Amino acid sequence: MTDPTLPTGPDPEAIVTYLTTTYPETDVVTIPAAWFFSLDPEKHWPNYATIVTNDEHDQASDLERPGVFRLNLGVDKARFERVAAVDPEPDYTALDRVLPHPVYAAQRWISILNPSWSTWNETVIPLIGVAHDRLAAQRARHKLG
Repeated sequence: MTDPTLPTGPDPEAIVTYLTTTYPETDVVTIPAAWFFSLDPEKHWPNYATIVTNDEHDQASDLERPGVFRLNLGVDKARFERVAAVDPEPDYTALDRVLPHPVYAAQRWISILNPSWSTWNETVIPLIGVAHDRLAAQRARHKLG
């Protein structure tokens, strides 16, 4: 378990605003305690990013801690391998660390709990771009719009 002190950084609502402002074609589906970001306004799938704020989807990150949330991003192979190589047995409860996703790592998803402003600006924003552009390129290859 990690230090319970939350880093100062964007909250889920600020991340939603960033994604929808930076990528206005983003389709957002919201359910209680989760947001799903895709480029398909009809099927709402696949996603390039998700945010979850409770343990309903999995318990690996201990999201029941007050104020804790997880941002998840589907990235390319090179970025995923760099993240996965850092720690072969990651602590999925660690705050402000980019880690393989606790459930969807095999699909090259990464996650971060409560990024600090510096991690957000230096690391997460570029990774969001990778995730978005990866899905946009996939859709273009398959002529999905």
